[in-house]
Amino acid sequence: MSSLFSSIEPQGCASQTRSVRLGGHATSIRLEAMFWALLEDIASQQNVTLGRFLSKLHDETLTLLDEPHNFASLLRCACLTHLVEAKGKPEADVALRKAMPGTFDSGAARKAATSN
Repeated sequence: MSSLFSSIEPQGCASQTRSVRLGGHATSIRLEAMFWALLEDIASQQNVTLGRFLSKLHDETLTLLDEPHNFASLLRCACLTHLVEAKGKPEADVALRKAMPGTFDSGAARKAATSN
């Protein structure tokens, strides 16, 4: 179990702040690099830019909750939800490995990635 965590590359855990436009307002969001990489992958799967994906998620959240929220936390939870839904699907494992090399190197996933 410890090798799962010790194999994570330090730059993946480093915080990155990005400027984005949400609801017509410029703001910044600080997330770890691994979350940014996964969000970019999710947006790509939706055939939209990261900015458009974030704006849509932000707008939908405001419509549903109708109150202020911690958007960075929501983004982390969206990433985790995406990973849970993708868990066990070989094509998802391969896509994650390509998006974030050296991060999800379990034996089964490594085997799936090398078989393609």
